Parts: sequence; C-alpha cells; structure tokens
Amino acid sequence: MKEILKTVYNALDDKKANNIVILDISELSEISEYFIICSGSNQNQLQAIADNVEEELCKIDVKGKKIEGFKNAEWILMDYSDFVIHIFSDEQREFYGLEKIWSDAKRVEV
Repeated sequence: MKEILKTVYNALDDKKANNIVILDISELSEISEYFIICSGSNQNQLQAIADNVEEELCKIDVKGKKIEGFKNAEWILMDYSDFVIHIFSDEQREFYGLEKIWSDAKRVEV
C-alpha cells in the first residue's frame, strides 16, 4: 500500500495539486483505509490531476472502481476501495472540511 500511496502523492504533485493530505481512516471507518485529499485552482487543473492519477495507477496495475464528479470538476472522487482520492476546488474543500470531519485520523507521510 505504501507504494500505491507514494504513486498517488507523486501523481498529484506532478500536476501541482495543493495541500496534499493522506489520512489513515482504517481505525475509524469501514469505508476505506485511506483518504487522500487535495485541491486545485480551476476545473481544468482538477481534471488534469484526476487524469494523471488514473494514468499513473494504471502503470502499476491499480484500476479505479468508481470516479464521480469529473465533468463538473468541483469535487472529483476516485474510489479505489482501499483508498479514496478527493480532488476539490479550493472553495469546495473549505466548504466540506473533510480534514475537520476526520480530524481523529492519523496523517500519513510518504
């Protein structure tokens, strides 16, 4: 899993995603093991971030289960079961405040 998280982090960083946070939610929820949260400045950037993540994960044989919000690109959710990637516009990230909601989760460094 560490290799996958590093791949995701690098894919986000390559497209200049802002404030990348990885939360270990495994002890708090059965939804998933990790939330990866980031934001971008505009719709084009958010879509480019999502595309890059998908491409990089395909290279290591990790396929997406479900991707939502790509067309509107204010909150793109990429569900890979063991981990979920949340790519927000700056406004939506502040509005939904996932880091506050999951504040008991451990932050993961890669």
